[in-house]
Amino acid sequence: MERMDERKRNRLSDPSYIREVLARHGFQFSKAMGQNFLVNPGICPRMAAECGADSCAGVLEIGPGLGVLTWELSQVAKKVVAIELDRRLFPVLEETLSDCSNVEIIEGDVLKLDLAELIEEKFGGQTICVCANLPYYITSPVIMGLLESGLPLRSITVMVQKEAAKRICARPGSRECGAVSASVWYHSEPEILFPVSRGSFLPPPNVDSAVIRLNLRPEPPVQVGNKEQFFKLVRAAFSQRRKTAANSIAAGSQFSKEQIERALLAIGAEKNVRAEQLNLEQLAALANSLLYSV
Repeated sequence: MERMDERKRNRLSDPSYIREVLARHGFQFSKAMGQNFLVNPGICPRMAAECGADSCAGVLEIGPGLGVLTWELSQVAKKVVAIELDRRLFPVLEETLSDCSNVEIIEGDVLKLDLAELIEEKFGGQTICVCANLPYYITSPVIMGLLESGLPLRSITVMVQKEAAKRICARPGSRECGAVSASVWYHSEPEILFPVSRGSFLPPPNVDSAVIRLNLRPEPPVQVGNKEQFFKLVRAAFSQRRKTAANSIAAGSQFSKEQIERALLAIGAEKNVRAEQLNLEQLAALANSLLYSV
C-alpha cells in the first residue's frame, strides 16, 4: 500500500503526467486566476504534515488546482473539503483524486461563500484546519476574511509570495510590520515554515514563495474596549508609513493630532513615533486611551 501511495504521489508531481492530464481535458492555464500549480514532490507532503490536521480533524482547502496538495491532505485528515472556483478543473480533479474517498470538491468563490454554513454542513461545526496554495492576488482578503470570521479554525496554513509572507508574519514593533501584520498577530501566532522556489510550480511564477502557518489564538493577546475602533486606528496608523503615527491617525480618524500625541505620551511612547515602532500592546493601549478620552 505504501509503495502504491508513493507511485501516486510521484505521478501527481510529474510535470509530464500533469501536462498529459491537462491536455486530455483541454485545460489551459488562466493568468487572471493566478493559476500556478505545485509540482515539486517535496512541498505538498510537508504542507500536509505541518498544517495541524490529523485523522480526527477536517481540512478546508482553497483552490485545489490539480489536486496534488488535496491528495496529500486526504492521507492525513479525516475529511477534506476543497473549494474550487474554476469549473474547468473538475474533470481533472475527478481523475487525479479518483482514489480519495474522503475528499469533496465544492464549486465557489471563497470570498463569497458562507463558510460558517459550509463548515457546519460538511464538518458538523467541528474545529478544522485551512490549508491552501493561495493565488497571490487574493492572499490578504482570504487571510483577513478567515481570521475575522469567527469560524472554528485551529490553524491556517497557506503558501504565499515570499515577500508577502514576511509582511504577514512581521511582529508589531518591527520595520516590516503593517496593518495586516498587526491584525494577524491579534488573531493568531504566525510563523514562516519554509521557503518554496518558483521552480516548484507549473507554470513557474516570477517570484519565490513561502509557506506560513497561523495558529489561531483562543483569546486575543491584548484587550481593547472597542474592537472596530482598534482596527480602524491600526489601518489609519499604517496608511501613511512616512508620517508619524499621530499624523497618519489624525488623517484617517476623528481624532486631532494633539489628542493622539497626548494619548501617545500617556502610554509611554514618543509623540513623534511611527506606527511600525509600536508593539501590539502599545497599539491597543493607544486605541483604549483615545476611546476613553472622547
